[in-house]
Amino acid sequence: MSDQAFSDAERAAVYRAIAERRDMRHFSGGSVEPALLARLLEAAHHAPSVGLMQPWRFIRVTDRQLRARIRAHVELERIQTAEALGERSDHFMKLKVEGIEQCAEVLVAALMDDREKHIFGRRTLPEMDMASLSCAIQNLWLAARAEGLGMGWVSMFEPQALAEVLGMPVGAKPLAILCLGPVAEFYPQPMLVMEGWAQARPLSELVYENTWGVHP
Repeated sequence: MSDQAFSDAERAAVYRAIAERRDMRHFSGGSVEPALLARLLEAAHHAPSVGLMQPWRFIRVTDRQLRARIRAHVELERIQTAEALGERSDHFMKLKVEGIEQCAEVLVAALMDDREKHIFGRRTLPEMDMASLSCAIQNLWLAARAEGLGMGWVSMFEPQALAEVLGMPVGAKPLAILCLGPVAEFYPQPMLVMEGWAQARPLSELVYENTWGVHP
């Protein structure tokens, strides 16, 4: 084992947070203490980013009317998604896809504007700015789980419409509406598995060796 490894208990805690992280839709109200919220955002800010561009921007939504407007955008997209799903639309409409009204905090995670000037690591893979923001969101998610808070990533919205609602500059792009707060309990499995929408695939099916499709 490497001399730089954490202790057994520390490693176990890291792997537990990873294994028990859930995309939460059911919240129990309450609040998140300012110091705890600051700690979670600091964890997000420690994420890796291509070229150290730190493309993440977080908008904390504290205005209840603004929160309601955001939820209305999500509801519109939920209906349009159901229509696009065809024969699975009825099943989809029974799923709970967000907890915007019930959660303690709503954060919108967005990509900053003026990103085109950042070329380091993005010349052939410009989407690495999105990958960097995703790493920040994952950091926040895992830290929240370790703190006993639930978090859900809502992606059902039209980016430009949400950007306008939040007064974002041209070029900035919202990537996630994050619902954060206390929960009564964490799902024992991913919610979509519990609801019979999908089944998680085993890792063995997703790891190849040397050539695409060739399993070790």
